[in-house]
Amino acid sequence: MGTRMLSLWCGFLSFCALICAQPDDGKRYICRAVAISGDAGCPVTLLPDLSAGSQEEELRNTVMQLRETIVQQKDTISKQLGTINELTTKLSLCASAASDRKSGKGGAWGKDKQNTMGDVPTDPNDSIDSLGKTMQGLKERLENLEQQQMRANLSGASFPSELRELLQRRLGELEKQLLKKVSSLEEEKSQLSNATAAYRLKTESTLNALVERISELEKGGGDFKSPEQFKLSLPQRTNYLYGRITKSLPEMYAFTLCMWIKSSASPGVGTPFSYGVPGQANEIVLIEWGNNPIELLINDKVAQLPLEVRDGKWHHICICWTTRDGQWDAYQDGNKLGAGDNLAAWHPIKPGGVIILGQEQDVVGGRFDAGQAFVGELSQVNIWDRVLKPAEIRSMANCSAYLAGNVVAWLPGSVEVFGRGASKRPLEVCQERLPNF
Repeated sequence: MGTRMLSLWCGFLSFCALICAQPDDGKRYICRAVAISGDAGCPVTLLPDLSAGSQEEELRNTVMQLRETIVQQKDTISKQLGTINELTTKLSLCASAASDRKSGKGGAWGKDKQNTMGDVPTDPNDSIDSLGKTMQGLKERLENLEQQQMRANLSGASFPSELRELLQRRLGELEKQLLKKVSSLEEEKSQLSNATAAYRLKTESTLNALVERISELEKGGGDFKSPEQFKLSLPQRTNYLYGRITKSLPEMYAFTLCMWIKSSASPGVGTPFSYGVPGQANEIVLIEWGNNPIELLINDKVAQLPLEVRDGKWHHICICWTTRDGQWDAYQDGNKLGAGDNLAAWHPIKPGGVIILGQEQDVVGGRFDAGQAFVGELSQVNIWDRVLKPAEIRSMANCSAYLAGNVVAWLPGSVEVFGRGASKRPLEVCQERLPNF
């Protein structure tokens, strides 16, 4: 028994020595229990050669990359949220301004007007430039965000599509608001420019009339006490006696024609006033012929006036007209005797024509008909490019004031006389011309 145990120990030690004597080939083996009746030739599972140091380094690098990606994603989202909040605030301000304008709070640009964008100046020209700069800045911000998105994509971070769509939508809405405001500012600028031009023309016309009157005053007005104190006398019904005003009319959308008139001609006083332009000899005509009432023609359209001046006395008459609905008013001796509408509605008075006193023009400046000639006396024929107030007309008719026309003023140097028998003579004082004198 002892000998047998000794033999077994020797065999076991020999087996261990044999295993330890195997060369190290870099492979590692997994030992597992095998049943006595199992197959001793089962395959051996190998593990890769991994050192503890390299495995730890690889895990560390992976963690660092994930951390950088998360930080970049967080910064990108934070910037985009800040931009969206800013765009939302400005869009709300734009909407508030638009609402104020609709409700009547947003009139013209003023000193105390709240800026709708926070940085828009009160001058329309500066506003357009400022809005353009603001729009360019927003586009640059969007480009920066897109570049950040590209860098994020390269680094493995994904840009939320919902956030991008929201940003694009908000930017589009803001761009529409800005374009609408630019259009509104352009329209206000155009209206301001038109109003300025109209005011300048009106001022120049008034100054020209004033200069002419001052020139006449400096010359002493000839044989007349004052420049307007003269009358045009046309004593016969012929086709060659008439007066001509040297000035023409500008384009007008309203006018007032006033004059002192005296006639006892029958039948009809004829044509005290006519204005013809190329293509339309009857642009403005005041005529009474035959047994017809006095008629006002504008662009060859006719309105009958309830005026009676054939009694051989002086009468002050005024005719007011506006292109708006063709409205007209007729005054005699300061009293409004008639009114109407639809007389050459929306037709502007054409410029560059010829004004004739005492004859009706069949062609511009000529081809007169003796049957339509005026017989009598005319004075203080003045024309304004606006509708005078009733008080202004009344003050001239009752001799309390004299108003010179801002388009055509009654001055000796502005009236030419044609035909033997026609003349310019001193005018009676105003009180002597009153109907009840």
